[in-house]
Amino acid sequence: MNAAATTHQHTNCLRCGRTLRSAKSIATGYGPKCAAKVRNAPVDLSDYKAHQVASARELIEDGAIIPLRSVIFIAVSSDGTETYKTAPTTCNCPAGLKGSRCYHQLAARLLLAA
Repeated sequence: MNAAATTHQHTNCLRCGRTLRSAKSIATGYGPKCAAKVRNAPVDLSDYKAHQVASARELIEDGAIIPLRSVIFIAVSSDGTETYKTAPTTCNCPAGLKGSRCYHQLAARLLLAA
């Protein structure tokens, strides 16, 4: 994910809603405690390839996946040109439309498990 793809700055944590103070937290959208909970979320990663896990974590760290409703998220594409609606079991990205598991779905699972 390139830095130009995520220019939105968050003032409140996307997980807990607390005010963010550090520049890193504002850029990612998660405070340090919530970021740690997301990193350590108990999700079975065995169904995903290593590059999908890395992409999902990068999507979260870049603040490029934002909650829309209880289990639905808006995720930015890897090149930053498109956004997709995603949930833990479905996504409207090209891979998701083909019925494949995508890293957007994994990112949604990680966020919900945290």
